[in-house]
Amino acid sequence: MRQMKKYLMDMRVVENVRLHPLYCLLKLTSDRKLPGMIPGQFVQVRVDGSFLRRPVSINYVDREANELWLLVRIVGEGTRRMAEYQSGDLMNIMLPLGNGFSMPQLPAGSNLLLIGGGAGAAPMLYLGDTLKSLGFRPAFLLGARSKDELMQLDEFEKNGDVYLTTEDGSTGERGFVTHHRILAERKFDRLYACGPKPMMVAVAKYAKAMHVACDVSLENRMACGIGACLCCIEHTAEGNVCVCTEGPVFNINQLTWQI
Repeated sequence: MRQMKKYLMDMRVVENVRLHPLYCLLKLTSDRKLPGMIPGQFVQVRVDGSFLRRPVSINYVDREANELWLLVRIVGEGTRRMAEYQSGDLMNIMLPLGNGFSMPQLPAGSNLLLIGGGAGAAPMLYLGDTLKSLGFRPAFLLGARSKDELMQLDEFEKNGDVYLTTEDGSTGERGFVTHHRILAERKFDRLYACGPKPMMVAVAKYAKAMHVACDVSLENRMACGIGACLCCIEHTAEGNVCVCTEGPVFNINQLTWQI
């Protein structure tokens, strides 16, 4: 897939919304018009005091407001610092990086299911919004450990029907996303998934069994974002590739998972 032009931009924080003790939503803007971005791509954020940038998936792009949204999961010192940014602060962003989800070559009434587990739900918002703009009404299947870790549900509901699972049963169906009854009750024409690898492997097995095309977004550890450090290598049908440049999105037929 052709690589898009990359930009380094100083972006200003419009708003930092703490959605959960472990998650914040950063809304960023620029004096320049935002470049084109595809759902599934990511950005690299420079964090003061850290040598390495932090990769963050693109949560949403608001073209009218010229805003980029990043849903940040706080897992270490770098993301903790990102969560402390305030309105008016500047962040240096490299974008857009990687290859995104492929758009379906299907009739507008086709059944599309977007599956997000935990932080993997983040890129599904922009994907769903893009699919809606193309005439689709996708369904979302979102899973988390508990109710309070399911975020942005009102935004997802603007684009399609939302189905939920929680491991503790606090909302939706109890269990993992791959246990939800919607997978048995409805026939889907295309699947998209992002989340923990065991979840995506299970989704890929389901897609294979149902003979349905499926894209998955890998969450391999990334450092440079441009294929130089080789820490995000994934073995594929075409050999070892850097997820940050050849992915993070792959069709399941490209992967060598045991599915």
